[in-house]
Amino acid sequence: MKKICVILADGCEEVEAVTPIDYLRRAGFAVTSAGLASREIIGGHGIGIAADSVLDELDDENFDCVVVPGGGKGSEAIAADTLARGFIQRHAEAGALIGALCAAPALVLGKACGLLEGRDFTCYPGLEGSVPGGRYKAERTVRDGRIVTGAGAGCAGEFSIALVEELAGKNAAKKLAAALLLS
Repeated sequence: MKKICVILADGCEEVEAVTPIDYLRRAGFAVTSAGLASREIIGGHGIGIAADSVLDELDDENFDCVVVPGGGKGSEAIAADTLARGFIQRHAEAGALIGALCAAPALVLGKACGLLEGRDFTCYPGLEGSVPGGRYKAERTVRDGRIVTGAGAGCAGEFSIALVEELAGKNAAKKLAAALLLS
């Protein structure tokens, strides 16, 4: 069974955090939500999320996919955290699928981790200028190699389906999208 880690930080966009967790679990993956410094996360709109673990407890584990939800304050916290940056970069170097939404592609993957140089990506409009060497696409979801990016909360469903497709193939993604009435 493929293992996915979703990194959560206070100030994250709740829809962008919970949707990938939910969809990836529905697709049959082992999903672990990991709080940046605590299991108790307060999203950007004041909604509490109970993480399964704390990121530093998972530092030695290997995942097939790492997902970073957006939300300005959550993305800034992840980008500023040495452990989180190293965790994301280590998994990217090992060939894991890396997904990020909204502010996270620009602030975390691009600016903090340097993973978007020479790559196509999307992010929340207006943040694309903070990605050194990346190629911004004004699209809802963009895939480039082992990186999937989404533009914002309204794209969380199709972003999550794109992750399922990358991890389990088109048929699994179509089946899940149909069950969720996304098609």
